[in-house]
Amino acid sequence: MAHPKETRDKLRRLFIFDQQPIETAALQCNVPIGTARRWKSDALADGDDWDKLRAAQTLAGGSMEELARQMLAGFLLQYQTAMESLNANDSEEKLTAMARVNMLASLADSYNKTVAASRRVLPETSQLATAMEVVQALAGFIRDRYPQHAAAFIDVLEPFGEELAKRYG
Repeated sequence: MAHPKETRDKLRRLFIFDQQPIETAALQCNVPIGTARRWKSDALADGDDWDKLRAAQTLAGGSMEELARQMLAGFLLQYQTAMESLNANDSEEKLTAMARVNMLASLADSYNKTVAASRRVLPETSQLATAMEVVQALAGFIRDRYPQHAAAFIDVLEPFGEELAKRYG
């Protein structure tokens, strides 16, 4: 199915200027992800490097803190998309167990490196990561030692999450 030029332009704009992952932009444009990737690749072959333009757009955005936040947010979107792809049962590509393990290891390594780098620029990232780790440890503790309180914990967790977001943003 041929798509109008306006659809390709919209996808390009979502990817470059709105900082959407290519997968999200493809969904918003109702285009298969493979088609979106091909358009991006074809544009690169024609000298239109979407990744460089996206990076330039990010750098033009403001202060170092804003840039670090944008980079961390961009990575987290990519991370989430990759995890959803790994968990999808109807994946176009059937991955072997070893390929899945390698992808998970690579994602974990990238996540750790990205968070560590952002800690140097954004101290609140470190605080938020610590707070999230404590909440996860508490959830495991309640699940293992006090399972009868799990429902109450879940009831409290949502409003507490809002409190963490206000505090660590």
